[in-house]
Amino acid sequence: MHRRFFLPMLLCLPLPGLVWAAPERETEADAEDQPPKQPSYKVSAAQLQAGVAQRFPLRYPVAGLMNLDVQVPTLRLLPALNRLNATMVVEAAGPALNRSHQGTLDVEFALRYEATDRTVRAHQLRLARLQFPSLQPSVVALLNTYGPALAERTLLEVVVHTLRPQDLALPDTLGMQPGSITVTNEGLTIGFVPKSLS
Repeated sequence: MHRRFFLPMLLCLPLPGLVWAAPERETEADAEDQPPKQPSYKVSAAQLQAGVAQRFPLRYPVAGLMNLDVQVPTLRLLPALNRLNATMVVEAAGPALNRSHQGTLDVEFALRYEATDRTVRAHQLRLARLQFPSLQPSVVALLNTYGPALAERTLLEVVVHTLRPQDLALPDTLGMQPGSITVTNEGLTIGFVPKSLS
């Protein structure tokens, strides 16, 4: 009676070890089957800052009342949102103001790749308000009606980086082209995807 009970128990003891081992073997096999990492291209935060600075400073007239002079943006990486933030110092001066006033403009934006000229460009802008601590609230409210136009003029489709032909030489030989753009803590990582057959 006892032998009949213990014999099946002894046969079952090795099975749990085999069950646990199987996933490990599958994982190793899966790792071997994974394709090699695709090439990528990195752009540092300093390169982005230098790229966007080429367009500035910029002057924006407001209805003949004043001019807004926008200085070089300071870029901030937002990896969690896969976006960038640009903070720009804005000088307001003109006939409607007694003196010049300094404020800031904050704009958040995504990035896209333009294949025709190998550029990474700003798009999908999100405007934060213009802020001028020394101006009356009513004047600031008026200026903020021009905020979206100012943001578009200063940053929409602005080139933040241009890839050189040699940067694309290896991916091109592999039949690949820039695809995804990922914002990291250090800058950007541009992933490559297979070229379309069309």
